[in-house]
Amino acid sequence: MKLTVRLDDITPGMDSGKFLRMKELLFGAGICPLLGVVPENKDGTLIKEAPGEDFWDSIRALRDEGAVIAMHGLSHVYDTKEPGIFPLNPFSEFAGHSLSGQRARIRRGKAILKEHGLETDIFMAPGHSFDGNTLRALKEEGFRYITDGFGKGPYLREELIFLPISFRKKDSVDPRRTGYTTLVFHTNEMTDSDFESLKRLIENRGEQFFPYGEFLTMDAKRRGAAGNMGEYLLAGMKSRLVRWKLHIQRGLH
Repeated sequence: MKLTVRLDDITPGMDSGKFLRMKELLFGAGICPLLGVVPENKDGTLIKEAPGEDFWDSIRALRDEGAVIAMHGLSHVYDTKEPGIFPLNPFSEFAGHSLSGQRARIRRGKAILKEHGLETDIFMAPGHSFDGNTLRALKEEGFRYITDGFGKGPYLREELIFLPISFRKKDSVDPRRTGYTTLVFHTNEMTDSDFESLKRLIENRGEQFFPYGEFLTMDAKRRGAAGNMGEYLLAGMKSRLVRWKLHIQRGLH
């Protein structure tokens, strides 16, 4: 399977050391990632240090080097307990809100990015959670892509192009599998072991990786109700497996 990379939770107060480490690792291998930038971060858990004054300059520079920018919600604050139509998590910044409310958030986020010289038509939902109103609001506000969903390549749903993420990294890195997917990383939370594991993967399987921008040039296949239902069930299953794994880990400590 061919692999690309997205980095979530890009904010002025992120762990800049870890982000720079990831940037050097990826760009050094020619893997220009997708950067999920939070326009107006209000999520305290994403603040790891004092905001850097050169944050927006650095993001524009990375874009000019080949990184692709996505709008990662608006404030990254979860204010509903709705999982939406891709139920990996039982909370959301968007799912459960009215169409007008979601349009307002999306419009504001897009305007903030534009003020900083960043324009995008790619949406990255905080918590991977969104609903039908989100899809409609995105279309009405000029977005074309969503970085989410499961599949072997880009697919069309509600006239939006979904760029799928990995269901399970262990399976996705298997070179015998076919298709294209995205490995998702949260640099704030990565350990030395995580970085070393990714470094080894790139060294051993570098031919499997491609720059995120190539995803945007691929043909998207239309997917019907059966495919959408299958995705919904897979997302629910993954959510349960993750919660079970966390429960076991907590029980061991």
